[in-house]
Amino acid sequence: MSRYRSLALFVGLGVLWGGTFPAVEVGLEYIPPVLFAAARYDVAAVLLLAFAVVRPGRWRPESRADVIAVLASGTFLIAGNSLLFVGQQYTTGGVAAIIYSLIPILTTGLAWGLLPGERHTPIGFVGVLAGFVGVAVIAQPSPSNLLAPGIVGKGLVVLAAISVALGSVLIRRSPSTLPDVPFVAWSMVVGSVILHAFSLATGETPSDVQLALPAILVLTYIGIFATAIAFLIYFHLLGAYGALETNLVSYLVPVVATVVGWAYLDEPVTQWTVAGFGLILLGFVLLKRRALRAELARL
Repeated sequence: MSRYRSLALFVGLGVLWGGTFPAVEVGLEYIPPVLFAAARYDVAAVLLLAFAVVRPGRWRPESRADVIAVLASGTFLIAGNSLLFVGQQYTTGGVAAIIYSLIPILTTGLAWGLLPGERHTPIGFVGVLAGFVGVAVIAQPSPSNLLAPGIVGKGLVVLAAISVALGSVLIRRSPSTLPDVPFVAWSMVVGSVILHAFSLATGETPSDVQLALPAILVLTYIGIFATAIAFLIYFHLLGAYGALETNLVSYLVPVVATVVGWAYLDEPVTQWTVAGFGLILLGFVLLKRRALRAELARL
């Protein structure tokens, strides 16, 4: 694959995922948060499952390991991600995206405790600590404002990131051999069912949805482009270049989200937000310093 084409796909993925955060912010004006998250995965699951069926190879879980992995992924990666939608009611898309870039750091930290053979180093520990300090710099909690809506919103985004990171680690523990696309599609089916049940349990109903044009456009963008198509691009790049290079997109996403939010939603970009993002990025570099050096040596 041409490096220029790969770069275009990488930037495209960052733009698609980065645009999700301001799009969620707009959509929340018309759709309740948990139902919004469920609808996103309804759309994407149908498209990805159809794609998996028409492709050669396995398209459905066939072993106990497959089922366990899909359930873990659907519960933590998909359903747990709904906390992002809930949290974004109280914070900006740019800030949520920056906090979400903590996921690679959280995944490494959780892997130390849950995966055999994963070892931490003092510098790696400093990297994890730098990531959390970055979140604290962005949230700026104090005893007097711990229950303020903005702090609670950022806390919910952190919980969403923890859920996604935990799901990623649990999947790595699984011996499932289901291919990536059907695996993600079935995970979205499971997650969507959980989210619809939780949406009903919290009192959300379809009558709460305002079927205005912005809501339809946002759901179309998030469900089709930022989820179904974006995941296909992600797995394409993952197969071609591996996890480290592909997951660097996590640090392009908040830049896109912040710029879009600033340009179209008049969201402020404070020095604390920039400083917090810098600390999270520093944490990632400290954690992955050896792998990054190896990748740079190949260039």
